[in-house]
Amino acid sequence: MVNVPKQRRTFCKKCKVHKLHKVTQYKKSKERKGAQGRRRYDRKQQGFGGQTKPIFRKKFFKRFSGAKTTKKIVLRMECTECKYRKQTPLKRCKHFELGGDKKRKGQMIQF
Repeated sequence: MVNVPKQRRTFCKKCKVHKLHKVTQYKKSKERKGAQGRRRYDRKQQGFGGQTKPIFRKKFFKRFSGAKTTKKIVLRMECTECKYRKQTPLKRCKHFELGGDKKRKGQMIQF
């Protein structure tokens, strides 16, 4: 379980000084129809001949190629002063939390 605060004081390349950054998790945006890879794929799929490129099937790959069960977490940090954005990758983890409660040492578990 990885817990990251919603704000972080880190270096801003544009301001050239440590500033407060707003932290969010990177999310993949919607694919563009005009992108080169999409155009190439659509061209290859035209006509007869069925499926030309392999479709990712999780069950199949898990058994044979040792496919990954997690993704690397990418943090998107935006400077509060100049709005400059930068991305920082984290290690792989199953559970990711943004701005959750901090762990306290020696605290009793309450029910």
